[in-house]
Amino acid sequence: MPNIKSSKKAVKVIAKKTDENHELKQRVKNLITSCEKEIVAGNKEEATKIFKDLQKNIDKALQKGLIKSNKVDREKQRLSAKIKNMK
Repeated sequence: MPNIKSSKKAVKVIAKKTDENHELKQRVKNLITSCEKEIVAGNKEEATKIFKDLQKNIDKALQKGLIKSNKVDREKQRLSAKIKNMK
């Protein structure tokens, strides 16, 4: 445990930011899996709705540096191609 007051505050701030970052990464992962489930189920409208929400969250994670840009591009491209090829 730190002794200096500013160090104690820094520990709290870091813990809070870590929790927020973890929550955002989990949200992105959950949106990817739910989008893939909707694609398998054949619900194109629901899949596109989830995909739009995914794009917003995954771009936010990219901005924060939680996910690398190549992974973001790859995930977006794969899911959009799957949605596009749905009948």
